[in-house]
Amino acid sequence: MSAVREAEASAAGESHVKSGESRMKKRGKADAPPRVVSGMVLRVGGGVSLRVQGRAVVVTAVLVTALVVVMGISLTTGDFELSVGDVVKALMGNGSGGADFIVNTLRMPRLVTALCVGAALAVSGAILQSLTGNSLGSPDIIGFTNGSAVGALVVIIVMHGSMTQIAVGALIGGLATALAMYLLMLGRGLQGFRLVVIGIGVSALLLAVNSYLITRATFQEALEAQAWLIGSLSNRGWQHANAIGVAVLVLLPIAFFLSRRLSMVEMGDVTAMALGLEVRRTRTALLVVSVCLAAFATAVTGPIWFIALAAPQLARRLTRSSGPALLTTALMGALLLAAGDLAAQRLFAPSLLPVGAATGVIGGLYLIWLLVTESRKSRA
Repeated sequence: MSAVREAEASAAGESHVKSGESRMKKRGKADAPPRVVSGMVLRVGGGVSLRVQGRAVVVTAVLVTALVVVMGISLTTGDFELSVGDVVKALMGNGSGGADFIVNTLRMPRLVTALCVGAALAVSGAILQSLTGNSLGSPDIIGFTNGSAVGALVVIIVMHGSMTQIAVGALIGGLATALAMYLLMLGRGLQGFRLVVIGIGVSALLLAVNSYLITRATFQEALEAQAWLIGSLSNRGWQHANAIGVAVLVLLPIAFFLSRRLSMVEMGDVTAMALGLEVRRTRTALLVVSVCLAAFATAVTGPIWFIALAAPQLARRLTRSSGPALLTTALMGALLLAAGDLAAQRLFAPSLLPVGAATGVIGGLYLIWLLVTESRKSRA
């Protein structure tokens, strides 16, 4: 009898498994089990191993190559064209006086600023999108960029401050905005949809504050502030490049270090806590890093829209990564801003089009496409 029962149980188990498989096939891809991330595991040593995805490596290599090409074109073309050899000699300190001035005083600081600002905005957007679980979670949509702009405008119009003071003011403005939003959400948790909705409202209020500050300024100050609010890389020197460069060198390694914890937060609070993660402290640290990156980038160039929104999603679509992929995102942001600035300089010459205007037009079209895509997904 026991043998018969075991046979019946085995048959019932096989039938249950087959019926489960057939139900899974009928449900389709939407309810399929999570995709297993393939890749090669590298043993670093000391019990530490890294999973390397082949597609991510290829995408990163392509982005680096494209970035080198854009940098070469930016440094060699313009009103005064230079050869690659002239640029290399100027960078090594062996070039002629004219080439040295064009490369090291005019073009290189602008290029370094574009690369650092693009990387900072992209990583800031990637962190916010991961924390909120929402494609609209970026510092320019939520309001952190406008908060940083308020702080910077106060320094420009009221205090007539220097570049360092403007950066500090933008940082204080961004952190104050983050604190205000935290207080508005106190007791309800950092939920993605709620954060985006409250952030849009706070952003509108801060935009009104910016307009009020401009109306209280003198004519010359208003022109300067309005030009800054468009977002531009024109007339950016080494003081701007050094300021954002130091911020990136300090904050990006912290973001990369916390990227694994960010991936755990994406799994949900319950799963992250089960894995031993202090969710609230991790969210706070990541939010501070994101706000600081956006604030320093805004202080240097003014608000440059949609880099933080588009770069993280483009990086994820290209790599098909299940995590935030911060390194690829940083390269994507640097490439988008450097290429956008190059296109704005060359396509509209001799007119000078601020890169913020160019990214605003392209980003607006991307936002419309994103909203339409998300609407179709919600109906499905």
